[in-house]
Amino acid sequence: MRSRIGSKLVGIAVVCLASFAASIGYAADSRQFSFAYDQPTTTAYGIAANIFDAKLKELSGGKMSINQFPGAQLGQEPQMLQKLRAGDIDFVITSTANASTLAPQAGVFSLHFIFRDQAHLQKALADPAIAAEFRAMIKDQVQGAQVLGLLTMGMRNMYSKKEVKSIDDVKGQKVRVQATKTEDTLFPAYGAQTVHMPFGEVYTSLQTGVVNVAENGVNVYLANKHYEVAPILSMTEHEANNNCIWVSQKTWDSLTPEQQKWVQAAADEVSTKEPAMALQLEKDSADKLKSIGVKVVDNVDKTGFVKAAQPVQDQLAQELGPHAVKLLKLVRDVK
Repeated sequence: MRSRIGSKLVGIAVVCLASFAASIGYAADSRQFSFAYDQPTTTAYGIAANIFDAKLKELSGGKMSINQFPGAQLGQEPQMLQKLRAGDIDFVITSTANASTLAPQAGVFSLHFIFRDQAHLQKALADPAIAAEFRAMIKDQVQGAQVLGLLTMGMRNMYSKKEVKSIDDVKGQKVRVQATKTEDTLFPAYGAQTVHMPFGEVYTSLQTGVVNVAENGVNVYLANKHYEVAPILSMTEHEANNNCIWVSQKTWDSLTPEQQKWVQAAADEVSTKEPAMALQLEKDSADKLKSIGVKVVDNVDKTGFVKAAQPVQDQLAQELGPHAVKLLKLVRDVK
């Protein structure tokens, strides 16, 4: 009898040890990555992160996932890019404009009026040739990190205490812009004065009059409550509010070839699905702003802006470099 009980106990112990060993092995194979961005989770950045996480979990069988750090918990975009390249953050979302601080040719996506409409923007970001060329450009110019794919927050619009009905309304105005060669060339072409500052300083600068006008996506304007200090949103739609997903080179190199495929596929999923969701979010945000009393100027006369911007497009692309020229052509060729 004792030998039977002993045998059973040994058997149970073996099963428990095997289960424990398997759980240790699973834990060793499992990995949670840091994924940072400077906007709230309620913005398109949060949408992108959720799509990325779901696809990564699906492809890895639940062994790989992300831990999100939204709302600039790990710094503004320029600081996060530094931490990414040092290997202190695994994944980061930034604007393509901030990407241009490391790879100046990324400024091509800040060119005004190169996307004909929202449908054209959506198709361009999901175009494999455009994504591949953007990734190649980053690889040529940046060490310590690479870009996996593109996404968008829709179109950028100007907001202020006054209406912007036409190009005449920005002449002489101090406009907070992203720190790119394209912005620094285009806004002066409209007669405006450009001011650079981190995104986190925009609210106070509008409040104190350091700048008269800022520009960004509708949902960003809503989520960050910029309407409190600049209560008029003018739908200039002058520029696409494009973004990219970065991965630290240290993180990338630590992955097996199969895991790298999973990560890339998760980023591709974002480029395919996120734009439509982001554009819907922009529409919903505009409706909400109107419901709380924000004045939204829909009938902006863009002709003066377009006339001033068009001659600058090819000139700036040429100055930025060959990748920028190719990207501009690829975008224009999307039907």
